Amino acid sequence: MKKILIVEDDSVIAELQKDYLEMSGYSVDVRHDGITGLQCLESNSYDLLLLDIMLPGMDGYEILRRIRNTKYIPVLLVSAKKEEVDKIRGLNLGADDYITKPFSPGELVARINAHIVRYERLKTKFSNGGSHSLIAIRGLEIHKDAMRVFINQNEVSLAQKEFELLVYLASNPNRVFGREELFEAVWGLDSLGDTSTITVHIARIREKIEADPSSPQYIETIWGAGYRFKV
Repeated sequence: MKKILIVEDDSVIAELQKDYLEMSGYSVDVRHDGITGLQCLESNSYDLLLLDIMLPGMDGYEILRRIRNTKYIPVLLVSAKKEEVDKIRGLNLGADDYITKPFSPGELVARINAHIVRYERLKTKFSNGGSHSLIAIRGLEIHKDAMRVFINQNEVSLAQKEFELLVYLASNPNRVFGREELFEAVWGLDSLGDTSTITVHIARIREKIEADPSSPQYIETIWGAGYRFKV
């Protein structure tokens, strides 16, 4: 049984989320403030984090900052904040998805199902080892089986979706992908998502692997078409 941690200060919303997820076959823990939520994350293993942004004690952004170098699980932000800047901030800190209140419980469960399934597929796909599990090009090393990335022998930390997006591009070198195609391939949520997420994640990957993100040597922008991994 997959385990989910909900960190949500509104007990009514938290119980609604918990009920729907348990009916869908998940084991669910709930915490109502940021500090106990972080402590629970650090002392237990979960398959997904459902995280509110506005929390007492410590907000969701700070929790994201603290866990992203050690926890490689999908993180779905839930917030009443609808402004694009809040969504971009969350994605920049390593969130995998963002849903605004009020939301459909059915959509929430669908998003969680999709993220967990894709994460499990990613782990299975890259757990076989062997030379095919390593991509190496011009100082960049992607160890797919270990889910680790090195640039000039220095390890960089990527969020799950950043890693999956980088692997997908690097596994299909010199091919141009549109944002919609990348979103469907990596997120697999089709109409449930916002393809601007791709732009945010590409920018974050470049910040971590490119010597000069404004003049990228690995992930190129093909104006009017999309992105490609250059070899």
